[in-house]
Amino acid sequence: MTITKQTVAEKLAAYLRHELTLAQLVDWAEQALMEGEFAEADMDAVRQVLARLGLADVRAFGLTWEDCVELLQRLGYRARVEVFA
Repeated sequence: MTITKQTVAEKLAAYLRHELTLAQLVDWAEQALMEGEFAEADMDAVRQVLARLGLADVRAFGLTWEDCVELLQRLGYRARVEVFA
């Protein structure tokens, strides 16, 4: 399976929706970096974002909301929060 910007953005969105744990996101990112095939046009951005996600379980790095917003921007996406009752 080819990993694109959309693939990574969808995984990050799943994490933000609490559908993936941080550990699952990190594991996926690490495996994607080692075994994934990347769309040529997306390769640089995807590899940079995956490398950052792969470090998110290290205490010194973590993964804040601001980090997620920045990573999504690198992929060409925006984050938006909805609050509802």
